[in-house]
Amino acid sequence: MAQQGAGTETNAFSAFLPLILIVVIFYFFMIRPQVKRQKDLKKFRESLAKGDKVVTTGGIYGKVMEIKDKAILLQIDDNVKILVDKSAVVKDMSDAPTK
Repeated sequence: MAQQGAGTETNAFSAFLPLILIVVIFYFFMIRPQVKRQKDLKKFRESLAKGDKVVTTGGIYGKVMEIKDKAILLQIDDNVKILVDKSAVVKDMSDAPTK
C-alpha cells in the first residue's frame, strides 16, 4: 500500500507536465510576440514627427502637420486636414513608393 502512494505522487506531476508545457508554449508563441508588437507600436507613436507620412487604422493616408498630447493633425489632401487620435496611427509610410 505504501508503494501505491509514492507512485501516485509521480503520476500527479506527470499529469500536470503537459499542461505546464502548453502554458509555456502559449506564452512564447502568443503572448510574448504580442507584447513586443505593442512596445514597438508605442515607440513608433512616440517618435512621430512633423512631416511623417502615416496610415490610420481606418485606412486614411496622411502627412503629420501637428502633434498634440493625444491627437495628431493630418493633412490628407491640399487644404484638407483632420484631427485623429494618436492611437489610431498604425504605420509609417515614409518609405513607401508614391503613385
